Amino acid sequence: MPTDNKIAGTYEISAVAGYAGDVAPMVAWKILSEHKNAVLIDVRTRPEWNFVGLPDLTALDKKPALVEWQIFPSMQPNPEFVAALSSALTDKSAPLLFLCRSGARSAAAAKAMTAAGYSTCLNVADGFEGPLNAQAKRGVAGGWKAAGLPWRQT
Repeated sequence: MPTDNKIAGTYEISAVAGYAGDVAPMVAWKILSEHKNAVLIDVRTRPEWNFVGLPDLTALDKKPALVEWQIFPSMQPNPEFVAALSSALTDKSAPLLFLCRSGARSAAAAKAMTAAGYSTCLNVADGFEGPLNAQAKRGVAGGWKAAGLPWRQT
């Protein structure tokens, strides 16, 4: 599995078959901060972006790329996902950080883009909202929001 030498060995990355690996939200922020060409790709649905919130990268002078992995409301896989990202992202060695609600859809997206020839596809572990806690609530037990990283609602 190919990885970009500027990333491999520099950051804490959990090895995963099919893509470069999983990173904690704070590590994702560090990569986005330290690599001008790094891109955060939020693969959740439009309703999630609109009602749950979005990562706020303005402090880094960046915006997340928003491309649905599954199309709402049918939740069928987006047949244009790889083509849409490939046309927008021409640097196949750029660090691509994939984010969804809890880390499952984003892992699938990282695998798809790795298969399309992108060498540094990383999944943000626990996603934007993280796993359910003991009270069956998301956003407090892990993920982007629980890590205290910037986010906003639209």
